[in-house]
Amino acid sequence: MDDYRRIADGMAADIAAGRLRPGDRLPTQREFARRRGIAGSTAARVYRELACRGLTVGEVGRGTFVRASARTADPAVAEPAEGRIDLEFNHPVVPEQAALLAAGIAPLLRPDVLESATRPVGPAGTAAARNAAAGLLARGGWRPDPDRVLFAGGGRQAIAAAIAALVPPGGRLGAEELTYPVLRSVAGRLGVEVVPLSVDGEGVVPQVVAEAHRAAPLAAVYLQPTVHNPLGLVTPPRRLAELAEVLGRLGVAVIEDAVWAFLRDVPPLAALLPERTVLVDSLSKRLAPGLTAGYAVAPHALVSAVAAALRSGGWGPARFALDAAGRWWAEGAVDEIVRAKRRDASARREIAARRLEGFAVGGDPSSYFCWWELPPPWRADTFVAAAARHGIAVTPAAAFAADGLRAPHAVRLALASPPPDVLARALDTLAALARSGPEQACAE
Repeated sequence: MDDYRRIADGMAADIAAGRLRPGDRLPTQREFARRRGIAGSTAARVYRELACRGLTVGEVGRGTFVRASARTADPAVAEPAEGRIDLEFNHPVVPEQAALLAAGIAPLLRPDVLESATRPVGPAGTAAARNAAAGLLARGGWRPDPDRVLFAGGGRQAIAAAIAALVPPGGRLGAEELTYPVLRSVAGRLGVEVVPLSVDGEGVVPQVVAEAHRAAPLAAVYLQPTVHNPLGLVTPPRRLAELAEVLGRLGVAVIEDAVWAFLRDVPPLAALLPERTVLVDSLSKRLAPGLTAGYAVAPHALVSAVAAALRSGGWGPARFALDAAGRWWAEGAVDEIVRAKRRDASARREIAARRLEGFAVGGDPSSYFCWWELPPPWRADTFVAAAARHGIAVTPAAAFAADGLRAPHAVRLALASPPPDVLARALDTLAALARSGPEQACAE
């Protein structure tokens, strides 16, 4: 690593830890160079790097200071001054979904139906809700047994309940080395250690799972084999079969996150390992961002344990959401919205492929994600800060590191939220930024 970047990393860590506080004045570059025993040009590059990351601000005649708050992003070209382009969060919305959802929900607003739909309900829901959920979650020829379906307030609650049911406090939970960021915080609150598992172009490596389990037993693994967040990978059938064989032989339970799997009509890992897998899913990405209903399809032997975790955590469902989802599925709204979102995701990926041609951009063509391995000498934190100066929000790889430490120089681009023309302009801006290099970007 270049000396100036290593020094800048150390100062960034001091700022994050509070050892350098907002408003603290840094020494002059000449004094800084003398204290560190480095060249004046190196000191200048350190200060420029810190400013580029948005950590410091220079005031003419006064010096360089630690910022009191994160820099407000300037709007991108042709964007309204109050806005920013959000490539950080995925909120897929297609034009037809509001009308389809409204038609399905209208009967629930009759006073007699509403009275029933607003009564409390437990994690097992109702028989009608379980049957509807089995149809809604079916894909690739797999359809869950309705008696194994449980309900949560949302996908996160379903994940939390699955971890609580499968992994004791102090236990070890394997996960892809780059994973859904919420997993780490949920596991931490439950006293569970997350163990990173190496990933290649087909998903988690089976041999790595076996080695991690030999080092110290894994109580379970958390995997996203179909449309992985953040990598956008889809694990092929051969690798899925290898994983199922290894996990079954080792006796390790699986939490399969299928929240984005609606974008591909392929069987889940749960189809190969039904007695060891808790599959979790939700409505928020499949239908609409504000809908909060989660699902947990548990093995028969674990249904009671997952249901107990949902109850004790206060993570249970709202009956209104379950009744609405049942109507949307029965009337075909779910299938129609899913088809529209698959077309939308594919179209957005095509935009990304054209605008980022020549760069190392990964992810399945069905995914709303792009995983971009940045060209050297770019680093993820510097690129994120430079993008923010243009009013574009992207996510650094470090946000997804399972151990909170190791991460490549990469960013995730979430393609779902902006209109397609705005997305195209934003990607053009990012491509130009990547080609210019950090020195030029910081000098602008």
